[in-house]
Amino acid sequence: MKNHIVSAFRLTLVMLVVTGIYLAVVYAGSKILPNKGNGEIVYDKGQKFYANIGQEFKSEKYFHGRPSSVNYNAAGSGGSNKGPSNKEYLEIVQKRMDTLKMNNPEMANVEVPVELVTASGSGLDPDISEEGALYQAKRISKVRNISEEKVRKLVSDQTERPLLGLFGPSKVNVLKLNIALDQLK
Repeated sequence: MKNHIVSAFRLTLVMLVVTGIYLAVVYAGSKILPNKGNGEIVYDKGQKFYANIGQEFKSEKYFHGRPSSVNYNAAGSGGSNKGPSNKEYLEIVQKRMDTLKMNNPEMANVEVPVELVTASGSGLDPDISEEGALYQAKRISKVRNISEEKVRKLVSDQTERPLLGLFGPSKVNVLKLNIALDQLK
């Protein structure tokens, strides 16, 4: 019995030291990092935005991001908790597809990128795929009266490629893309 108590006490001390060092490193990192753990802050036209939180863009002249199950409220992130066979969820997705195709009539026969009609697990995903952005390129070029090639090049320039070409998918931050779109001449 005494051996078990001594072993448990030693293990407790070791874990206290390990977690203490871990917390000190995390705390120091949050003070040293450029944004001090506050996310990626972007300023545009005197306004402050968080690029790591999905934003809602309703206007036809902007790229639209992923739908949000929490109305883009960062105070309460979360998913819909509805499975892919849930009837109510399927109706919501179908409604989003109909709206997307209505807003992008030139793309009626093109497969809809899944992230444009489904919310992420957090409901606040700031990124879409390059295909999701290109799906909207014709509408953007038509509404803004700029060439589609220019819009496609902008999407390509704003696309973040996978780390070392291996880790993660290509993605486009919708907020940064729309800010760059406003600056496009």
